[in-house]
Formats: sequence, C-alpha cells, structure tokens
Amino acid sequence: MGKNILIVDDSESIREVVSFTLENAGHEVEKGVDGQDALKYLDGRKLDLIITDLHMPNMDGIEFIKNVRQKEDYKFVPILFLTTESQAAKKQEAKDAGATGWIIKPFVPEKLLAAINKVVR
Repeated sequence: MGKNILIVDDSESIREVVSFTLENAGHEVEKGVDGQDALKYLDGRKLDLIITDLHMPNMDGIEFIKNVRQKEDYKFVPILFLTTESQAAKKQEAKDAGATGWIIKPFVPEKLLAAINKVVR
C-alpha cells in the first residue's frame, strides 16, 4: 500500500525525479520548495515519511527537521536527508536534529526505494 510522503527540496528537478520515482512505486507525494514552504504540510495530515534537502533558502533542512520534531503529530515520522553533503559532522548534526537516515545525491531510484522500505512500516 502506498505511503504519504513529503519531499522538501529547492531544486525543481530533484523534486520531480524523486516524486516520479515515488509515484511510480505507488506512493502519494506532497512537495515543498524549502523548509519554510513545507511547514504548511504539517497541518495534521498523515505523513508516513519526509525526505528533505539540507541546503535550501529561507529554512534549511536541519531547521526544518527541528520544526517537524516539535510538532506532536510528527515527532516520530521518519525523515530522510537527501543531499550532496557527505561530511560526518553534518550527518551528526542532522541526526541530532532528528533525521532518521541519509541519502547522497545523485541517488539511484532503487536505493531510494530500498531506504524508504527500511524506515517506513
């Protein structure tokens, strides 16, 4: 059964590739252009997973994750970071903020789907 997934990335091409991959796998997708924009989706709707970029204008991925984790309805929603960043310090900062996992861009669709299957029940 498909899951409800929120994608947050300032790159339209990344949002489109990720949503195409997810929709073809049977998932429902919402899209935010940055962390600030994506907050509007945290309105009580059911989200099974959030995939967010790190580097975005207005509100970066780490600030966005901190915001998500402060909301009762979304405290335990898995969050995957999809980013070009591979530094251990950034990974730790994301984990400390509440990220569940990490996917490096460019991603392979099969690996993205496998990562989703690991974190979403």
